Amino acid sequence: MTRVLITATNRGIGLELARDALSRGWTVYGSARTPENAAKTQELLDNNRYRPLVFDVTDHKAVEAAAAGIEAPIDILINNAGIIGPDRQKTLDMDFGGFAQTLEINTLAPLAVSQIFLPHLKKSPRGRIVTMSSQMSWMGYQKSDRIAYRASKAAVNKVMQGLATDLKNEGIVAIPVDPGWVRTDMGGAEADNHPQDVARGILALADRLTLEDSGKFFNWAGEERAY
Repeated sequence: MTRVLITATNRGIGLELARDALSRGWTVYGSARTPENAAKTQELLDNNRYRPLVFDVTDHKAVEAAAAGIEAPIDILINNAGIIGPDRQKTLDMDFGGFAQTLEINTLAPLAVSQIFLPHLKKSPRGRIVTMSSQMSWMGYQKSDRIAYRASKAAVNKVMQGLATDLKNEGIVAIPVDPGWVRTDMGGAEADNHPQDVARGILALADRLTLEDSGKFFNWAGEERAY
């Protein structure tokens, strides 16, 4: 049985990832920042293979405590938690505190969570780390709107590429994935993609990943794309 850990399963893509994984017969460990949100998610999913975890991805001690409570292997870790960043995030008008927070959540937290759950991934015969990135990270774009968000996702791409290199000898795959523009609270109602379709595509990709894929950048449909 596949065991997947997904951060931020209480809404949006994370909720749909959890729902689709459960429909596949997988066991899902899903995080939320508060006990209230964890309980609501568990009630909503209504499945005994959903195991709620309570931690903020930036609280490394809380993540460590959650990891200590799990003895089973983790086959797939999906770093889904993220934020769009502050209202002011232009190169000429920057909320630097908000920029730092965006980097902490979108870039540093995925690495910290990956490190903390690495012993669980090593127990799996096919450990895989999938980290949510964005099409807005692509270095071919010269757009400057939402620059804190863009920069944080470009940075996490590089972090995951490096992690893939360092974990290759361990047999563990690491990739960033672009979910596209999704109809969530972050993406808005006018977005192109439905979260159910994106979740289904990401899990299909995660399920088939091999070491040859490690370090590559994929979109949610499983197509390799340029960094």
